[in-house]
Amino acid sequence: MTEKTLRRLDALSLGLLLLWLGMALGFAFLQAPTTFQVLGNRDLAGRVVGATLARLDWVAWAVFVLVLALSWLPRWLAEFKEVDGLGPLRLWSAAALVALLMCFASSFIVTPKMVSIRARVQAPLETLTEEHPDRLSHAKAHRISRQLLILRMLLAAGLALGLGYLPRKQDSPAA
Repeated sequence: MTEKTLRRLDALSLGLLLLWLGMALGFAFLQAPTTFQVLGNRDLAGRVVGATLARLDWVAWAVFVLVLALSWLPRWLAEFKEVDGLGPLRLWSAAALVALLMCFASSFIVTPKMVSIRARVQAPLETLTEEHPDRLSHAKAHRISRQLLILRMLLAAGLALGLGYLPRKQDSPAA
């Protein structure tokens, strides 16, 4: 793989990461607060925001998998042969895998938990008492969901910045 090709793949990865980061920031700071403000009904607003977040999770899956395939895969064999040290590719790879793990937790653990609580209650959550187990469980799952989103946004920014430190030149074998 040539240096020029790696630069193009890195630029594409950077664009994908920044696009998803912009979507996540727009969701967190524009769409979610506006939805709660405009729709006076917190339960309905929560359902709309939750549906949007589920779609944002699937886009995150696609972005982090594509970024791994575009920027990591071409370099993997070259750095994999070196056994000493913790190079930039290994650190970048670990961060990308952590982001995918957070996508997994959000998509297959936290979001289904929140959906099952809402289905079980069959009433707006704010009608339940503050100490009700379902309301407490939903609040805990909501906090975890928010933390996972924030961490993925930070990882997307870090991965985007880290693309510049990934190796691009293929070392020629010593004679």
